[in-house]
Amino acid sequence: MRKLLEFLVRKRHWFLFVVLLAFSLTLIYRNNAYQRNVLFSSANEVVGHLSSVSGGIISYMHLREINKELLERNGQLESQLLDLQDQLDVFMADTVRFKGFATDSTEQFPYSFVVAQVVNNSVVHLSNYITVNKGAKDGISPDMGVVSERGVVGIVSTVSDHFSVIIPLLNPKLRLSCKVLGSSYFGSLSWNGRNIRYATLEELPRHVEFQRGDTIVTSGYSAVFPAGLIVGIVEDHEKQHDDNFYALQVRLATDFQALNHVRIIKNFLQQEQLGVEKEAKKND
Repeated sequence: MRKLLEFLVRKRHWFLFVVLLAFSLTLIYRNNAYQRNVLFSSANEVVGHLSSVSGGIISYMHLREINKELLERNGQLESQLLDLQDQLDVFMADTVRFKGFATDSTEQFPYSFVVAQVVNNSVVHLSNYITVNKGAKDGISPDMGVVSERGVVGIVSTVSDHFSVIIPLLNPKLRLSCKVLGSSYFGSLSWNGRNIRYATLEELPRHVEFQRGDTIVTSGYSAVFPAGLIVGIVEDHEKQHDDNFYALQVRLATDFQALNHVRIIKNFLQQEQLGVEKEAKKND
């Protein structure tokens, strides 16, 4: 207590100065309209700046939750888009049904999506893999397709209770059936192990019309991916050893170096399709 009193006595000039300064500012504020307006405006500016900073901090803290909600919403919209595309294909293939005859309204769209977070990712190896935080307990199983908000990512390879390993397009083991958007002819897309932004679509018939900038999409000729999912953009082309086919250089839509979240496609009819195809091959 004694030291505190000694400190106050020793610094009494400063305390007196602060008191007199506060008293002077109070008199100026009360008796001069101009100074009062200046001080009021300055105070509002400081408060507004502090509110803006605090609001930015709070918004940043909620970005992860907002991003997850957007991914889930994108998955729902993509599912609805694929559903509409599937219905359109059915209508266009069946002119009788297209003209207004009854359809089976109980038939449901066979796809749904599970949002997962990337917890491990490699892009510098010849055979790259991606690990996500969803597994068997979330309904994930091998041979499910995986997409990002930009395009196709790969196929689920191995699953544990809580994690799954994906073979991405940046792995020569994966060959994906693709086609030029608007065409019915398909080829096989694979990665050559060089540039992580590009893959090659081979075995595309020479008579298929395309040009640089055309979109490459999944063909739908498998039980993994529905038709029409974006894979990439045509950058260049060359003839293969067999002059009847082209090889297209495709710039991949998915940026694998910036991959944070993916959507895993659940095809409810996948096992039925694989089973009947396996049964048919028994006669070979």
